[in-house]
Amino acid sequence: MKLLLRWAASAVAVWVAAHFVPGIHFRGGIGALFAIALILGLVNSLVRPLLKMMSCGLIVLTLGLFLFVINALMLYLTSFVARRLGFVFTIASFKAALIGSIVISVVSWVLSMLVADSDD
Repeated sequence: MKLLLRWAASAVAVWVAAHFVPGIHFRGGIGALFAIALILGLVNSLVRPLLKMMSCGLIVLTLGLFLFVINALMLYLTSFVARRLGFVFTIASFKAALIGSIVISVVSWVLSMLVADSDD
């Protein structure tokens, strides 16, 4: 159940980013939104750890700021995969990806806090 709630929170976060961040565009229904959230989750769980491991020195050198770049790249990769699968999710620039990744992270975190179980 918790996984489904986090997936829904991620879908809402993608919707918020697509509607409020200039340069991020999404078109489709709720099913497409959940598919994009699933792609984002898979990209973050499969590719992001490898990138973090390979760029560990750069992350330390920039005091963690390079993690924002990695998050933006994960959003770009999500857009690429989503378009290959036939979904309309485009990102116009790196700036949009950077701002969008921050918005998605914050919205997902806030929603996860709101639906957190008391047994955590």
